[in-house]
Amino acid sequence: MESVIRPVKIVHDAFGYADASVLFEQGKTKILCNVTLQDGVPPFLKHQGTGWLTAEYSMLPCATHYRTTRESSQQYRNPRSVEISRLIGRSLRTTIDLKMLGEKTIYVDCDVLQADGGTRVASITAASCALQLAQTRWLKKGSIKQPIISEPVAAISVGIVDGEVQLDLNQQQDSQAQADFNFVVTKSGAVVEIQGTAEKMPVSWEQFELLRKAASVGTEQLFVRCTEFFNWLENKKTVHTPSHSVDASDKHVRHDIVSPSTVQAAKSEKAPFFSLANRQLSKDVSEK
Repeated sequence: MESVIRPVKIVHDAFGYADASVLFEQGKTKILCNVTLQDGVPPFLKHQGTGWLTAEYSMLPCATHYRTTRESSQQYRNPRSVEISRLIGRSLRTTIDLKMLGEKTIYVDCDVLQADGGTRVASITAASCALQLAQTRWLKKGSIKQPIISEPVAAISVGIVDGEVQLDLNQQQDSQAQADFNFVVTKSGAVVEIQGTAEKMPVSWEQFELLRKAASVGTEQLFVRCTEFFNWLENKKTVHTPSHSVDASDKHVRHDIVSPSTVQAAKSEKAPFFSLANRQLSKDVSEK
């Protein structure tokens, strides 16, 4: 049986002066991820000759249907944002050799511009793409002497909706799910983290295995989309060292990587992953 993730679009250096930035769209979910490298490490790492990576996740007030209060105006951070920030940081640190950084810190900022399900998993995939782009530039500038990333990571959501396994849940599907899980894996297929819960009924091990297989299919597709994006960058020779005078025509280059179900998805609801209603999908990938 076949199924596909929602259409993926990636834009590099959408705006800002970060070492690298990626505007990552998965369906209607949109994440802006920025990566910067700065001297210094947290107090617990001082004089140990190793670096650090930290991440921050936040949702803009109008990212959802109902405006939420901006966290900077609150007396404390949203516990959900704190938990997701830590998840993103953990996921990236597992595949980075921090000792190669020296006493420097990588800052990853993920801002949700629009939320339609799967914002935490989309943030992880976006952050991995931005980090790879930043690494290329740090090597070119001499900020690091050799690659620090062992392999990229990607994350996807899966769930059980109306008794059927669904891949890459949107907000409506997530709100109706009997169970939902988030899988974070490396490109080689190793597991970084699994989060999940049964909300309305327990999940059997047989169902969990179906969820795992669905997540494997989804992350494989994400790695394909990200690889296509970097291949496109290399072919177009658009990987550059950003400066305060980045040419606008280059800065706003857009590369859309669209899943094979783009046309069908525009006309009908996505079919369950394990369902006889699955459609035959075209294999064309469009670039704009």
